Amino acid sequence: MTTEWDALPNSVKTFMTAIDNREDGQAMTALTADAEVTDDGHHYTGRDEIEAWLSAAVSGSGFTYTSTFSGATATAAGVDVRQHLEGNFPGGVVDLHYRFTMDGTLIGRVVIEP
Repeated sequence: MTTEWDALPNSVKTFMTAIDNREDGQAMTALTADAEVTDDGHHYTGRDEIEAWLSAAVSGSGFTYTSTFSGATATAAGVDVRQHLEGNFPGGVVDLHYRFTMDGTLIGRVVIEP
């Protein structure tokens, strides 16, 4: 089922907005204490590893970009959000899927992939 931005779980909107605004601490508030993130084939588990990943990949990358919400689909486990990015990173344009698995009202797992 297709989901609009306003219908997404609040923690997913918080996470996505915080990443776009490079607010690492705010992104962390949307995750469970034992959350898992997979990005570009690398796995990060728990607050320390995820905070380090956010600091390096989101805030410390040196890349600037704009992102546009492309849509979302509700799944049995959570929601799959599609985001279009354009910027000064290698390739300049990418469409990403953020596959969120919910744990109550917080995010228990997110997989980021093209």
